[in-house]
Parts: sequence; structure tokens; C-alpha cells
Amino acid sequence: MEYNYTDELKTRLRRIEGQVRGVLRLMDEGKSCKDVVSQLSAVRNASDKAIAQIVAENLQHCIMEEQKAGGDTDKLVKEAIQLLVKSR
Repeated sequence: MEYNYTDELKTRLRRIEGQVRGVLRLMDEGKSCKDVVSQLSAVRNASDKAIAQIVAENLQHCIMEEQKAGGDTDKLVKEAIQLLVKSR
């Protein structure tokens, strides 16, 4: 199955990419551990939100398709939860 990722999501990931470059710049400049860790925490939070968005959108799409086919959606929800747990 092919997924269509939104431009909004791609923009979010590009922002994360920029944050990672910013962390590397802080390291190159010899900034404090506190500054580096603070920025890495922001990267982690942003990536967690991106993961949640991807899983939620995928789950919504899969549930609609499964309902059209008359199938059971419980398995899909469990798989989505496992993805979220695994990502942490």
C-alpha cells in the first residue's frame, strides 16, 4: 500500500532537520551541554509529534478501508498502539 504524506508533514520534518543542523552547529561552536541537550529535547519532541501524526493519519485511512471491506478494525488499532510504544 502506498501512502501519500502531506506537505504539512514534510514541512514539519524539514523543520526537524533544521533543528538537528542547529544542534550540530552548537556542538561545533562548543556551546554548553545544557544548550545542546535543550535543543536535542526540542528535536525529540518534534519527532514524537511527527510520529504521532503519521500513525494517526495512517490509522484513520486503514480503519476506513477495513470498514469498507467489512473487516475487524481492532487489530489495526493494536498495531498503531504498538508502533507508538515502539517509537519511544
